[in-house]
Amino acid sequence: MMTGPLLRHTLRPQAWLTALGVACLLPWSAKAEQPLPLDVHQFKIVEKTSGPVNYYTTVTEGATSFIRSAYHPPLKTAVVGVQFPDALQHGIRKIRWRWRALTLPNGGNECQSGKGDSAAVVYLEWKNGLRWYSLKYVWSSVGLKGAVCDGRRNPFLAQDTIILESGAPLMKWITEEIDPDAEFRKHFRDGDPQADVPALVGIGIMSDGDQTHSDSSADYADFVLLR
Repeated sequence: MMTGPLLRHTLRPQAWLTALGVACLLPWSAKAEQPLPLDVHQFKIVEKTSGPVNYYTTVTEGATSFIRSAYHPPLKTAVVGVQFPDALQHGIRKIRWRWRALTLPNGGNECQSGKGDSAAVVYLEWKNGLRWYSLKYVWSSVGLKGAVCDGRRNPFLAQDTIILESGAPLMKWITEEIDPDAEFRKHFRDGDPQADVPALVGIGIMSDGDQTHSDSSADYADFVLLR
């Protein structure tokens, strides 16, 4: 049995990303300032690191399409995501998305061993040579909002978990916006503002409840890249 959900998906991140479909992205010029939306229909199951059941569906309500997760035990955890084309792997100033938790896994706390389940997860992945870097942003059940935990470092992988939201409100959309370069430097370069940032190669999402043996579900929408 695995020791935590992140280990299952980032122990071999090269397989994780090779399996991802390339996003259908609208072209932009180098000087453009307009936001670039990601099409949620292009998020594909990561077969090599997911269980046999895809518990994600695309839902349309009015003018909005979003991804809905619906994990039920004893399903194996699954991840969906997209890989960025080369032209978008540098120079992204901000990443924005909306999400809403629907069902919180019972007692899910990413900072507590054996409780590391999340209603919603957004992964960012970078690659530098043979080493991969992963930041896992989560909507926790009971974890402390703002906590950073589950840090792992080895010659091939560096990763941290960041609790962006915790608990209520359920069924309410919340918008998140991050600066990926600043986040990479904060977590992996001791905050050095001049440190080089490697290629940002992809984004993934996940909901899970396998450690707490409980239901877990959320909605994900409006992923936007800003240059």
